Amino acid sequence: MSFRPKLWPTLFTVPALIALVFLGSWQVNRLHWKDTLIERLQERGTEAPVALPTRIANVEAYEFRRVSVTGEYLHDKEFYVINRSLNGKPGLNIVTLLKRADDGGHILINRGWVPFEKRDPQTRLKGQVKGNIIVEGIVRLAKGPAMFTPKNEPHNNTWFYIDPSSMTATAGLPPLQGYYILAANKSPGGVPVGHQWRVDLPNNHLHYAITWFALAFGLLVIYIVYHRQTKNRPD
Repeated sequence: MSFRPKLWPTLFTVPALIALVFLGSWQVNRLHWKDTLIERLQERGTEAPVALPTRIANVEAYEFRRVSVTGEYLHDKEFYVINRSLNGKPGLNIVTLLKRADDGGHILINRGWVPFEKRDPQTRLKGQVKGNIIVEGIVRLAKGPAMFTPKNEPHNNTWFYIDPSSMTATAGLPPLQGYYILAANKSPGGVPVGHQWRVDLPNNHLHYAITWFALAFGLLVIYIVYHRQTKNRPD
């Protein structure tokens, strides 16, 4: 029995199959990545905080490590990362430069979430702690924008993602390494709300991969059945 594909169904089916298989394979890669990430989080979530080095040789190997650093917040150099939420309530994150007490320069600290009405520092004066404090948190890489993330607007201090180079340039300081500290400290007055350590990342990539591969298989079956019916259809 011969099989002669028709032009237009083939032109539609082949690219669609390639796209579906690609998406399924991509989800498999994401599955392996997420498994490694969760394992790393679980391992490092039980470790005691270590003193943050003045310079990290391998930043990627340090990600998610619990650290502590002593210094003074430069509250006149706050950055506002918008489109953040807490329990469904919209707001922004307060990212502040910390001047280290060990002459290690400066470091960006994501102090946590505030509602939009608390963007003005005058509305949260209790949280503007002064003097040297010990900040505990985890190291996070500044990975840049996602595909549809808007561009940062340094001129009006509106940021959609953390960019250490641009932020320190705006503050008139030398460039920093490409990471920041996600703080877990509780702030006087309740805001900013520090991020709590959680190891409950969802991992649905296997389900997504099965869905894409199933769609590819279904499309292939439809393509074959269509041509068999066309061939066997009486004239």
